[in-house]
Amino acid sequence: MNRATRKKEILSKAAKLFKKRGYSAVTMRDLADELNIKAASLYNHISSKQEILATIIIDVAENFTNGMQQIKNQPLTTLEKLKKIILLHIDLTVKSPDAMACLNNDWMHLEEKLPYFVQMREDYEENFRSILKEGIAQGEIANRDPEIMLFSLLSTLRTLYIWYTKKDGVDAKTLKEQMPATLLNGIRI
Repeated sequence: MNRATRKKEILSKAAKLFKKRGYSAVTMRDLADELNIKAASLYNHISSKQEILATIIIDVAENFTNGMQQIKNQPLTTLEKLKKIILLHIDLTVKSPDAMACLNNDWMHLEEKLPYFVQMREDYEENFRSILKEGIAQGEIANRDPEIMLFSLLSTLRTLYIWYTKKDGVDAKTLKEQMPATLLNGIRI
């Protein structure tokens, strides 16, 4: 197995373990056992448990940040932008539900990367908020408190990984067809 493939496997197994037990409860020995290798062998691919967590979380956060920037800069209506943001959340959740759990549950354990992550999260929320405010100002969406709209949308989207992994029979295609309409109907005019 080549080095890049092994590192991906380590990250994937670690994300599963972090989701199941929480970052603090998982040891490098636990991860090595899960991979059927010696703990010392892990250090050929990564430098620490902290590096694993940071890699998992920062990768997902950067995907959100880059996706948001692309959506925000497109010449679309507010509802079209919001739909694309919802689809971004669905895509990332379906692709990496365990990494999403780490992002939501273990971000506070980031050490050197914590300020970078917090800034990305704040920027993402501010971009989301500005899209909502612009939509209200242009009469494209209901004139409601943008903070309540932001909270409602993000609360659902950030916890989607919990619900989605427990629901048999709901495929990504159905989710992508129905979830945007369900969430956006509450703010349409």
